[in-house]
Amino acid sequence: MTVVVTPPEESYSIGAVAERLGLSAHTLRYYERIGLLEVARDPAGRRLFCEGDIARLGLITHLRAADLPIGRIQRYFALAAEGPHTEPERLAILEQHRDEVRARLASLEAALATIEFKIARYGGTITITDTCNENPTSEEN
Repeated sequence: MTVVVTPPEESYSIGAVAERLGLSAHTLRYYERIGLLEVARDPAGRRLFCEGDIARLGLITHLRAADLPIGRIQRYFALAAEGPHTEPERLAILEQHRDEVRARLASLEAALATIEFKIARYGGTITITDTCNENPTSEEN
């Protein structure tokens, strides 16, 4: 739904918001099109973003950076629009995703430890002995 309003004192063009948040104008239009954002328009139809829109886009950006699927973000905001009685379900969405992010972080930390180990080995700060024949492991490892 397009809402035409008198521009608020502090309003920003799509280009200014895109630059400020490091997003493309296409992404901003997409978020609006799928209902994550409802942006006011001036009488000529140009989008007028306010600070509230920018704050919401910041949340969307962080949720997407944490790989929360668009569908779950849409569900989160649909629940928010229904009012405070949906807070338990919104909390559940965030807690579930937090647990998924923590699991990914643990996996990434293990992978990083392996990479750090290999860097230390190739840098000559450690020597590895092959447990099968007591010879240093080959460079293939």
